[in-house]
This record gives sequence, C-alpha cells and structure tokens, in this order.
Amino acid sequence: MAQIQASELIVNPDGSIFHLHLKPEEIADTIILVGDQNRVDVVAEFFDKVEVTKQNREFRTKTGTYNGSRITVLSTGIGTDNIDIVVNELDALANIDLDKREVKDTHRQLTFVRIGTSGALQADIPVDTPVISKIACGFDGLLNFYEGRDKISNLALENQFLDHMGYYKKLAVPYFVESDEDLYGILKPGCTEGITISAPGFYGPQGRVLRLDIKDGDINEKISNLELDGDRFTNYEMECSAIYGLSKLLGHRAVTICNIIANRKRGEYSKDYKTEIKKTIKTVLDRLTY
Repeated sequence: MAQIQASELIVNPDGSIFHLHLKPEEIADTIILVGDQNRVDVVAEFFDKVEVTKQNREFRTKTGTYNGSRITVLSTGIGTDNIDIVVNELDALANIDLDKREVKDTHRQLTFVRIGTSGALQADIPVDTPVISKIACGFDGLLNFYEGRDKISNLALENQFLDHMGYYKKLAVPYFVESDEDLYGILKPGCTEGITISAPGFYGPQGRVLRLDIKDGDINEKISNLELDGDRFTNYEMECSAIYGLSKLLGHRAVTICNIIANRKRGEYSKDYKTEIKKTIKTVLDRLTY
C-alpha cells in the first residue's frame, strides 16, 4: 500500500491532524457540523458530558455524550473551501493510519449532520422554518476537482438546470448531489424539503446587489420558478453541496437542516433566530439518539 507523503497529509508534532488539531480517538462516528464556532457551545450545552474541547482558527470541536450516544460537534466556518478541509481531515482521522500514513483496511463510516441558517427562495416558507436539504446544488465548483464527480451527481438534474437557466459559461458548472436516504428519513418530519443551493459567496453569488451589478439580475426569479422532478429550490446557504459530495465520494452519510432566518422573496428577517435554532438542535439530537 502506497504511503501518503508528508506534504499531502500534514500531521502536527503532537499527532493531531493539521487544521483541526484533532486525534483519531477524539471524534465520534456522529458529527454535527455548524458554521459559527459559537454555536458549538450551544450544541454542547445539551450534552450530558463533554470529554474533548479543541480549537484552531475557526475550527472549534467538542466531543461528548447525549442520551448515551457519543457525538462530536465541530464548526466549519463559512464556505465550501472550509468544508474541503473539514471533511477530508475528518475522513483521514477515521480511515488513515496517521503514523504509517496508509489507508486502513477497514472503512469507518461517519455521519455528518449540518445544522445551519439560510435564506428562503420561496415566498411560502416563513422565517424560522427548518428546511431539510433533499438535494444539494453546488454553485461552488468544489466537487468538479475530484474524480468520480459524475458518478455521485444527478446529471439529469444538472442538465435540466443548465438548460433552464441559460447558465453563464464562465461560472463553475453546478452539481447536484442527494442526501443520505436513511438520515433524511429520520430527520425529515416537521421540516420543509427541497433543493438547497450552496453558493461560493454571500452577495453576488446569491443574487444580492449592493454597489456591484451581477451577471444575471434575474437569477433568483428563474431559480424560484423552477422545479426539477417535482422538487423546488427552497434556500441558499454556503456549505451543503460540498458536504454531500465529499461524503458520497468518501463513503460517509450526510444531511443538512437549516433554519430560515431570511425570506429573500418577502424581504423578511427572523426576529429571534437563535432561540429557534436551539429548538432545531434539540430535535436533531433527539432523533439521532432515539
């Protein structure tokens, strides 16, 4: 088995992985991913006990137990570029021997549940509604760098989308990846479902105009009016597509639930989204440990 070079798999002097500063024994099989590092403590407040606390840069981690199940919560920061770091390093902790720099013979499957915030693309989705991402649409282009991209993507939806949108050819080709079916079934009750777009930015890539015009001023209207195989585009956020895509390629399970804190069609913003997302966190934890 080929050894992975030190420049490709960077291990810190204490034996932890480069960015996350975690060791293999410090992560659980079930991992809650949040964007905001302060939300790690909000999730961990529900734990019966906390056994690990680590932080490097925006990557804050706590591992503990809830209802007798071991769970890790980790902050990713904003964007799919950070997800590329987080998912690959978590997979390395699970499936690569860091001392020998070799892939392990036995695959360890991880479960990723992203709990985040997002903006609704449909007028009938009120703020503070939890939306579960049945399918992720990646505007970010991250998955296009990986072999096997087409095998785990829904190419039919991709082609329908490109035809409908008249997509600008200098943009990254969007990709569509489905959530894990079992996880989706466990967490779906009480959630609005649909297609979630992961954008590579908050302003122009999500159709916002401040002082800079955007290439397609009608992009959000065209997206809101489109259904693909009966599924609507429900919301924008910035991480889901990379989580779904990398998880599929690496043999892990993933699902995303985001509370709507802004309705883009109605111009509304949540008055108390932090209270509402605590309710979503508690529901997710209960369902994962039932």
